Amino acid sequence: MTSPQVPEQKDGQEPEGGPEAEVTPRRLPAGGGGHRGGGFMTQGMPAERSMNFGPSARRLLRRLRPQRLQLLAVVALAVVSVAFTVIGPKLLGQATDIIFTGVIGRDLPPGSTPEQAVEQARAAGNDSFADMLARMDLVPGAGIDVAGLTRVLLLALGLFLAASLLMWWQGWLLNGVVQRTVLKLRAEVEDKLNRLPLPYFDRQPRGELLSRVTNDIDNISQTLQQTLSQLLTALLTVLGVVVMMFVISPLLACVALVAVPASVVVTQQIAKRSQPRFIAQWTHTGELNAQIEEAYTGHELVKVFGRQREVEAAFHAKNDELFRASYGAQFISGIIMPAMMFIGNLSYVVIAVVGGLRVASGSMSLGDVQAFIQYSRQFTQPLTQVASMANLLQSGVASAERVFAVLDATEQTPDPAEPARVREPRGRVAFENVSFRYAPDKPLIEELSLVAEPGHTVAIVGPTGAGKTTLVNLIMRFYELDSGRITLDGVDVTTLRRDDLRGRVGMVLQDAWLFNGTIRDNIAYGRPDATEEEIMAAARATFVDRFVRSLPDGYDTVIDAEGSNVSAGEKQLVTIARAFLAEPSLLILDEATSSVDTRTEVLLQRAMAALRTDRTSFVIAHRLSTIRDADLILMMEQGRIVEQGTHEELLAARGAYHRLYQAQFTQPVTTDTEATPEPVAG
Repeated sequence: MTSPQVPEQKDGQEPEGGPEAEVTPRRLPAGGGGHRGGGFMTQGMPAERSMNFGPSARRLLRRLRPQRLQLLAVVALAVVSVAFTVIGPKLLGQATDIIFTGVIGRDLPPGSTPEQAVEQARAAGNDSFADMLARMDLVPGAGIDVAGLTRVLLLALGLFLAASLLMWWQGWLLNGVVQRTVLKLRAEVEDKLNRLPLPYFDRQPRGELLSRVTNDIDNISQTLQQTLSQLLTALLTVLGVVVMMFVISPLLACVALVAVPASVVVTQQIAKRSQPRFIAQWTHTGELNAQIEEAYTGHELVKVFGRQREVEAAFHAKNDELFRASYGAQFISGIIMPAMMFIGNLSYVVIAVVGGLRVASGSMSLGDVQAFIQYSRQFTQPLTQVASMANLLQSGVASAERVFAVLDATEQTPDPAEPARVREPRGRVAFENVSFRYAPDKPLIEELSLVAEPGHTVAIVGPTGAGKTTLVNLIMRFYELDSGRITLDGVDVTTLRRDDLRGRVGMVLQDAWLFNGTIRDNIAYGRPDATEEEIMAAARATFVDRFVRSLPDGYDTVIDAEGSNVSAGEKQLVTIARAFLAEPSLLILDEATSSVDTRTEVLLQRAMAALRTDRTSFVIAHRLSTIRDADLILMMEQGRIVEQGTHEELLAARGAYHRLYQAQFTQPVTTDTEATPEPVAG
């Protein structure tokens, strides 16, 4: 997904997307959420916008276009299969006529002709029976034609069997088309996430984004799988059945077609009322996922501050909203099926009555009426299926719209077509009149200029929210400048490929990021082509080897996604070893030793001193004792460098740095007579 080196908010500094209240912090204490759309105290969120069903559905179907040959094969198989299925009732009608004709003919005098049987019926005053006999191809006294009946039934059985096999083949092909389409969609979303700028993730609740990438794509897959085949078969069946109904009886066909506009009107009216509820359903699903993910990752804080009741209340409130939206969507769309069945049954009754009258009048054969009744069932059944799929279609298109919103998000500025190259990498970094702000109306860094010489260590200190982490984020091009430029060895970083720029930088964050894998794999993440000896050397240099040797599986110990089976300090050591192995020309340490004990910190300071040799290093520090030996210390306040110099120079200046230093290493000691400040060992 996203780069593991994405910086997170820490120690109360401004959120990476800016200091606005609605920006989502990376680690929000569960139970007191404040981000938009995913906070624990944010209920009653309406649907984002009304679903534009038509364009979204067409866009989803266009994604099937690369597999048009397979789709043509699916259509061809469906046409032949439906044709065989549609012919079946006509053959069964012929079988009924053979049986009925045999039954009637068996009771007629043998040796007489059909015409004589008709005249005898009329002479007896039974005109309706005479009209019916006149349309029948019977042989008086012959009985049922078993051979002809067997041929017709075997032909019908063969057609139905062939239709089933073709339908199975069609489903197999269509399943491959759908799964390959969804596979490509997942890959596109993954690639898109890697092209999105960091501010997008700052503004997007993590659970909401995960819901779009997982739940919504799975829902699209299910919708395509269940609806495409049924829709195609249903439409072809309706077309074939209409043709056969007109062939048998245009009058009855017109009676049956009256149900179509009634069905369309009913479906449209119901679907219009259920569409907004499906959008709300998936919106609330994403928000609920955001709450659950947030509460789970911060469950320790929830328990520490006793906010279980608030978290549960927020969960139940959002869960109730999801229940109401889902219940409303499913209930309203579920009305379609019984409404369609009611219309179909009315049509069936009318056809049965009119067909019976026409058989009695001799206008139709009994077999044709039977076939027509079957066709009327086949005609209403696909319409009912299509109507019953309306809720699934709306749900799937709603999910597709949410996924398309990710795909349509504004991407980061593309890399230059002809990127520049750093010909002599030395690690010289220069800020030239740099200005940057997260929000247009809230200035942060204005006209900042500084130079970090090759091999020097530049320490950045200042109060919380001064812009320290922002400064190094700009070097990494996590954000784009408003004005000015940053150069690396004289080359503007915007003219370099991001991969080339970041490949020269090693970054260790305060919040250690480890993935689910062995300790060896996590260290090797810094340089995948490193040898075993190089990995071991990096581990020994950063004192990872010391604690790994005490683990039962050593370097093969598997760390889970949260790194819960190692301590926070051990996680930090692994991330430092990862940066050590990468051998970058520019090193960024963002409070990298905050999670280790004092003794280990002293050892790590020595290791990082060796690591910083011949490399330009930016060190963000709150504990000033860790940066006394820095070549240059930048004192920042409100996005500006207010002082710069060495440790001794800044103390001698007795300015902002001196005040910050005194605040850390001096404390008031109150006696019975007076309170005097005394130095405390730092």
